[in-house]
Amino acid sequence: DEISYDDHIWTSPLNAITITEAITDALCEADNENAEIYRTNCKAYTDEIKRVDEEILQITTAAENKTLVFGDRFPMLYFTERYSLDYRAAFEGCSTETDCSAATMAYLIDYIGENDIKAVYTIENSNQNIARALNEQTGAEILTLQSCQSISKEDFENGETYVSLMERNADALRKGLN
Repeated sequence: DEISYDDHIWTSPLNAITITEAITDALCEADNENAEIYRTNCKAYTDEIKRVDEEILQITTAAENKTLVFGDRFPMLYFTERYSLDYRAAFEGCSTETDCSAATMAYLIDYIGENDIKAVYTIENSNQNIARALNEQTGAEILTLQSCQSISKEDFENGETYVSLMERNADALRKGLN
């Protein structure tokens, strides 16, 4: 069997904390004079990440439905693993394909109907074509999960952060899983 990897490790907040701490250690080593500032900022930021992680954990633990249906590419493997969620997706990983097969569409439509799925998820900056087609066939609401791999210029200028994007994910899960 061929092993498939997802390189979007930061979609799990626990991994994001590890990454933040590793960056902090590197900064402290490179600029020891300001190490205390880096460590203080790291602690404050990882506390924010822990808070939003706990919020999402509470939402997913309490949810009756534990399956996310993606009418899009799927860079959220570590996210779903962190929160013990199952998933169905139009594409595996971040496929460069733009259309999924008729068989996959039929499967997703049937799955949504048979399992009373209320939401179809997309990722940020998606054209939402597949999700719209699933919505038209099933009535499932289209919601967006942030993979935190890209943001719009407007979001950047408005000061969006990993934490604020994960808060958006909490809202989308609260709405879609309940």
